[in-house]
Amino acid sequence: MPDVSVVVIVYNDADRLPTAIHSVLDQTLRDVEVVIVDDCSTDRSFEVAQRLAADHPGRVRAFQLPENSGAGGEPRNVGIQHTEGRYVMFLDSDDVLEVNACRNMLEAAEESGSDIVSGLCVRLHKDTRNQKRDEWYAWLYSTTRTLESVTELPDLFVWDTLSTNKCYRRDFLIENDLRFPKGMFYEDLMFIADAYLAARRITLIPNQVYFWNVFERATVKSVTNRRHEMTNYTHRLEIHRRIDALLAERGLDELKLAKDVKFLKHDLVLHLRDLPFRDDSYRREFSELSREYLASIAPEAYDRVQPIQAICAYLLQKGDWDNLIPAVDTLINRDKVSAPLDEHDGRIYWCDGHYDDPFGRQVLDVTDIGYHEKPVNQLFLRNQLTRFSASGKAVSLAGEITNPLGVIPPGARLKGRLEFSARRRSLQSFHFPVRELRHDGDTIAWEAAADLTAKLRPLGIVDTIWDVRLRLDVDGVPTTTRLTVADTALSEPLPVRPRLTRMVADHLAPHVSAKGHLAFRLVSEGRNAERVQQLITRGVRGKPGTLAKTGYRKAKTLRKKVTSGDNKLRAYHEVFSRLPVKKRTVVFESHLGKQYSDSPRALYEEMRRQGLKFEAIWSYAGSPKDFPKDVTLVKRWSLPYLKALAQAEFWVDNQSYPLKLTKRPETTYLQTWHGSALKNMGFDQPALKAQTRKQQEEQQRSLDRFDRFLVRSEHDVHTLAKAFRLKEKTLLRAGYPRNDALVRARQREAERGVRERGPLAAELGIPEDRTVLLYAPTFRKAGGRHGRFELPFDVERFADQFGDRYVLLVRSHYLNHVVLPPTVQGRVIDVSARHDVTPLLELADGLITDYSSVMFDYALLDRPLVFFTYDYDEYVHEGRGTYFDLLEHAPGPVVRTEDDFHETIKSFESQTLEYAKSRKEFVAKFGEYDRGDAARSIVDQFFAQWSR
Repeated sequence: MPDVSVVVIVYNDADRLPTAIHSVLDQTLRDVEVVIVDDCSTDRSFEVAQRLAADHPGRVRAFQLPENSGAGGEPRNVGIQHTEGRYVMFLDSDDVLEVNACRNMLEAAEESGSDIVSGLCVRLHKDTRNQKRDEWYAWLYSTTRTLESVTELPDLFVWDTLSTNKCYRRDFLIENDLRFPKGMFYEDLMFIADAYLAARRITLIPNQVYFWNVFERATVKSVTNRRHEMTNYTHRLEIHRRIDALLAERGLDELKLAKDVKFLKHDLVLHLRDLPFRDDSYRREFSELSREYLASIAPEAYDRVQPIQAICAYLLQKGDWDNLIPAVDTLINRDKVSAPLDEHDGRIYWCDGHYDDPFGRQVLDVTDIGYHEKPVNQLFLRNQLTRFSASGKAVSLAGEITNPLGVIPPGARLKGRLEFSARRRSLQSFHFPVRELRHDGDTIAWEAAADLTAKLRPLGIVDTIWDVRLRLDVDGVPTTTRLTVADTALSEPLPVRPRLTRMVADHLAPHVSAKGHLAFRLVSEGRNAERVQQLITRGVRGKPGTLAKTGYRKAKTLRKKVTSGDNKLRAYHEVFSRLPVKKRTVVFESHLGKQYSDSPRALYEEMRRQGLKFEAIWSYAGSPKDFPKDVTLVKRWSLPYLKALAQAEFWVDNQSYPLKLTKRPETTYLQTWHGSALKNMGFDQPALKAQTRKQQEEQQRSLDRFDRFLVRSEHDVHTLAKAFRLKEKTLLRAGYPRNDALVRARQREAERGVRERGPLAAELGIPEDRTVLLYAPTFRKAGGRHGRFELPFDVERFADQFGDRYVLLVRSHYLNHVVLPPTVQGRVIDVSARHDVTPLLELADGLITDYSSVMFDYALLDRPLVFFTYDYDEYVHEGRGTYFDLLEHAPGPVVRTEDDFHETIKSFESQTLEYAKSRKEFVAKFGEYDRGDAARSIVDQFFAQWSR
């Protein structure tokens, strides 16, 4: 009896069948048999199968169905009946097994006693130049594990629905009468659902076991490449109904919900992508098939998918085609705003209508995405092509640009141009003016003409694809759109004159790109077109073409290698660090380059104030906007950044320069740090304690780069310095330069007996009679439906209750992002984009926080603090722990519920006196070295000689 029987099914695939069979015969496990089942092929497939059986007697057997079954299920059923091995696997004739697949799976099955062993499937895109590889849901196979039930890992049931990357105990298949549905596509889904639920034990192994070869350009498409066929969709839905019935029968509601989520975010999306390119009859049939099944999807599933996926499913079920087709455009182009949006009852909705349906309002509510907060240059707007016609050598186009929430105001000055650019970067582009731009309802209508024959001169061969964009200027602010074709008819090709030769191509043919946008392709319609194309292809694929392509690829690979992380490190250590240190050069960085802020900013501005002569270099990550103009800016992790660090006399930052960069002895590293510690830090964190000795040593080397480390209290000495294992000589008890402004503000108030708000309040539009509260929470892992940090209180309720007295400023952590609804405009203001928090602290009459280190800074102002610690037990006891009990030492009320939070705000004025003593004690303990002169004293100590 063989150890493993591999059932190989084939239909009209004679040429590839031998490769599949040999991938089984060449397994490192020798006791393997092959059972070939031919689905009544019309080519030579069965003859090839018989020859293979004759060449390998006892190892290969071949069978043929009397008539074609129409799908892969029945051949596998027949194959199971003919197997003799203790275990069974399945292989398609166009795929192959990894050479150790049978051995690895058999060993796992024998060791665990599992009914099913599943390994990693790898999809190989055979039509691509380098055979692109996709690992099939690799997160499921990160390690070996055994499940007593598939309910322990719903993702396995939901996502890995292949039958071919698995090994089954044959007795298990027979005893449970596990069979594939006959004559139906997606037979794997039903079979594997039955198998998963029947299995008493399932083992997953991290080994690659199956190579799924994808041939997208094949003459005969596979089922997965024929999704546009209605039969394909009909079969998919029927299989899903059967699986749903199976889950309902067993009362597996959680698995059903997980499967519903997968249907909305995967199965349905695959078919929705085709809708813009199908006619009305196809859409009607698709809608009718979908509605009944979508009605069975759990409403909770809509909350667990991306908003646009839920929106498309809802609009499809409602038959709202006017809004669905634009929504599918956003589904395909995830950043595009394809709907005009609608503001209703203070919320932003994807479209108007459906307000009488509570579930519809929930699904269509896109307030939290924050479209309403973005200016036009940050929006990728849908541009629907409404007319395309060719006349002689020119093309005439017209379209409509979506204008969500009127982001392009009626009086705006509008200019536009069409840009035709070669898809290959660094090649040429051509521009044509847009002759008309006007407001038309909730769109911007436009018209343009382009004489492509006269003015567009492609090179030929290297620039065969041309993309079209409309560059729009709104009151001097630019934005770019792509032209969505949808169901607009395109014309015949236009004549064109390539610069190289018209033998290469002589026409420009419009077509629709994979993402639904207008593009053009160079084609040849001459008499010798086919012959010329053959010659070009032969040249490109021949020795000269191969040499040219090889040279290009080598250059591209070299460039990629040079800019890779490892080679950048080598450049830093082996090249840049051998250059001389540049005297009077300082590299500043704040929060990993994300901001111009904090103590590095305060030190830099003090050095400028004193008129010191030095070269200032600031690193930035993202946009260089809002960084000073009189400095050299270098992008973090770029080669100029690394060169600047290698040659700098001083490093000044508040977090850490890249950990693997070794600091030169001639360079002085001033670490200002970014706040005193409530939360456990450094090697006091459980995660760092659990690291290996080698990992801890690497971490310590990065910390030992600090030449001086600023502290603002002995609390910092006993917490931060100890946690980072810093030597006493490294510590600089000078206070934080960023806090000098707060100390001076408090001193001015004490001397004058009055507060001066300064220009920031007017800049933010805060009325003089409003009290300013600042909400500044610590970092939170992003969550919620839209993947953003969600405020722990109802901001609209807060604004309605307190908006007549208070303005609430919201400052999220720099690694978080928050979106406010339009209803709170003017009463609640998002100030998270401002680089420096210090001016906001100085402006605020009171601070609301949780565990953020801003509590230590704000206390210097001797103004009220409120601690909203809604997740205290989880954060303190289940997280990384704290150095002291906030409930005992907080210099203000600590609340945990929204109602208590509101009650505390009602009595806000009384807290100034009530907690005065606590604030004084808090500052004495945690801010004893903050005296208002930190920046000056540090500059005097390290940089004063630069004034000469």
